[in-house]
Amino acid sequence: MPADFIGFGYAMTVAAGGVIGYVKSASLPSLAAGLAFGSIAAVGAYQTTQNPADVKVSLANSGTLMCMMGYRFFNSGKFMPAGLIAALSLLMVMKSGYKMMSQ
Repeated sequence: MPADFIGFGYAMTVAAGGVIGYVKSASLPSLAAGLAFGSIAAVGAYQTTQNPADVKVSLANSGTLMCMMGYRFFNSGKFMPAGLIAALSLLMVMKSGYKMMSQ
């Protein structure tokens, strides 16, 4: 069974976004949220790698992040970083939802 490379890539992107937010503006909340959500996304990707039908963690994590960052994007109107993470999270929700429905 192949590894969930898309899920691991998403996890690394979210974690890297938190680190970049910290480096650019010394924002500890960005660092904490990025590393927390990135770690949970990595756990979800690992679970999906072990059992492709086990998408609950990945779906909950990306859905939460999609809502949070989508809200920030609509309030600020700035695509970077909130809009990008919201869009990537939407794609992950669609991927996980498709896997859940097809099993």
